[in-house]
Amino acid sequence: MTVVIIDYGSGNLRSAAKAFERAASAAGPKIQVTSSAADVSCATRIVLPGVGAFADCKRGVEALPGMRSALEEAVIRRGVPFLGICVGMQLMARFGFENGKHEGFGWIDGEVVALAPDNGLKVPHMGWNDLCLAAPGHAVLDGLDSRTHVYFVHGYHLRCAKPAEVIATVAYGEALTAVVGRDNIIGTQFHPEKSQQAGLRLIANFLTWRP
Repeated sequence: MTVVIIDYGSGNLRSAAKAFERAASAAGPKIQVTSSAADVSCATRIVLPGVGAFADCKRGVEALPGMRSALEEAVIRRGVPFLGICVGMQLMARFGFENGKHEGFGWIDGEVVALAPDNGLKVPHMGWNDLCLAAPGHAVLDGLDSRTHVYFVHGYHLRCAKPAEVIATVAYGEALTAVVGRDNIIGTQFHPEKSQQAGLRLIANFLTWRP
């Protein structure tokens, strides 16, 4: 098994790779950080991290030769398990509205919009917060519950059109999407690689997930 973490110039690649290596067993999958579409085509698990603006991250993915089509073929047509992290999750939406309107991958029916919390809450939403499981029983969240603390850093959030695709939320002025997914794709607004034991548990679950 090969787990590919896509390097497109955005994301905590070192910390993400270390977290995946730590979560994998000694005889577990190979963790590969790559910018090669050929590697993505051969992967048995695909991870798309992301830090920064929606449009910049989208351009970064599309600047890699053949990467966009390799992702579509592997994830959508062949059903390879996919994990998007932070902006990597947001890119699954139809559109992002950071510094204009930009098309996303269109894998999740929703839009990425600015946080506008009340009660004087700060933007970006940064720090530890509790998950609230909207769809208990998802294999990737096995061992986590609605009291699980995870680490967030974001100023935009994914507003889903289909409630069934929201797997967990986080309270920050309103119920924001914290985990989204359908079929073989899942995404986290929080950073599992920064979420200590809870994050390692989620990563380990993803490595054995068979959607």
